[in-house]
Amino acid sequence: MSIAYQIVVCAGIVPDPLQTLEPVTSPAGPALKNEMMLPAVLDPWAGHALFEAANLAKNLPGSKVWLVSFGPKAKLQQVMMTVAQKVPFELVALDGPASGFTEATEVAAALTEAIQAIPALDKSKLLVFGGWESASRGAGATLQMLGERLGISDQFQGVDELKVSADGTMEIWERIEGGRHQVSQCAGAPALLGWATGNLPEPKNNPQVGMTNMRTVMPALQKAKPQKLAGDGLKFASVTLPKQMRDTKIVKDASPDDIAKEIVDWIKQ
Repeated sequence: MSIAYQIVVCAGIVPDPLQTLEPVTSPAGPALKNEMMLPAVLDPWAGHALFEAANLAKNLPGSKVWLVSFGPKAKLQQVMMTVAQKVPFELVALDGPASGFTEATEVAAALTEAIQAIPALDKSKLLVFGGWESASRGAGATLQMLGERLGISDQFQGVDELKVSADGTMEIWERIEGGRHQVSQCAGAPALLGWATGNLPEPKNNPQVGMTNMRTVMPALQKAKPQKLAGDGLKFASVTLPKQMRDTKIVKDASPDDIAKEIVDWIKQ
């Protein structure tokens, strides 16, 4: 198989899921309390996209993977120290906010500009990967807007599997309701895939891969362009944590029907 792709993975960074996140109102708008102090990780959905991209590139000689990441430069450097040991890629860094309070339209515009600036990018070989969802920018719209700006009409969301045949035809499995998959055929690149969980486990750390990646990661971080998102027309009336409610009582010998009825009545309240 002589097919080779240029795979661009869009992946943001998010606070470690084990941390308690508290929204606050800052002079610049909604933010997370002590956001810059929170340990960060690669967005889990985008992580699956990156691992699938690396596996595809490994099986198709001549293919290359770029990781385009939008986030605070200092946090990106912290995360890349770990991610760089997983799979080979070339980093394209954008220095900007990583919170979930950004406008999807503005993020998509910044990502589009960064992708179009990649040297010698061949659209006829281009595959854009990303997370179907996000742990921060969960609007479900950023990736779609990005595809439209790049002129990519073949878009697939909730992808769990991608198979490439010898003639370049792609078979794509997308999640649909009822725990089933919709299987689509795509003639070839360019295409955009928003990944769900995929089928691959997280790769083990490989120090040699990390050393190779870091040769390009550090220069990319130093050249990261500051991205100021205007947030025009975006307003938040309030930012608060969901309220926790606990109402417990112990009742012996209650029937399942009685328990179910009491739960329903409690929910209706």
